[in-house]
Amino acid sequence: MNPPALSDCVRANLDAYFADLGDTEPANLHDMLMRAVEKPLLEVVMARARGNQSRAAQWLGLNRNTLRKKLLEHGLLEG
Repeated sequence: MNPPALSDCVRANLDAYFADLGDTEPANLHDMLMRAVEKPLLEVVMARARGNQSRAAQWLGLNRNTLRKKLLEHGLLEG
């Protein structure tokens, strides 16, 4: 049996989030979701790349400087 697709997991969690909100309207949903996903993505990729930023940047399709900026933003790298 194959695990669910990542998009299916995101969809299910968004459905649960909206159900929890009830009649309350969300605010800044895009930013909230991107920040919620980006930090664990960076943590996992950096761990898999054994801290090699060049390799991690390549896997993510990012410029190494952009990766460093994101790592700093999320507190995953000391400036």
